[in-house]
Amino acid sequence: MAIFAWVTIAITAFAGIFGFVLTRRFVARRLRFVDAIYNPAAPFFIAALAMLFTWPISILPLVSATASAFFGIGAGLGTVSGVKALRRGTAVTR
Repeated sequence: MAIFAWVTIAITAFAGIFGFVLTRRFVARRLRFVDAIYNPAAPFFIAALAMLFTWPISILPLVSATASAFFGIGAGLGTVSGVKALRRGTAVTR
């Protein structure tokens, strides 16, 4: 039974990290010319949307609703990080 708990924790951690990396790259590459991304409410909106889109995946046995929440939090933090990189001019555009 303990192995399932560890797998669930690993999936949750991976979801948060994946949400952060995916969103940071997307903001830096695709949204650099979109003015709306600089709005202070944009990270909250993106975090809520990411969580809502991944919430149906929580019906799977090893994926909990916490993984969806961590994905949303990672997406919001990735948005903030991507916008900061754009403002500094250090965004990777490859």
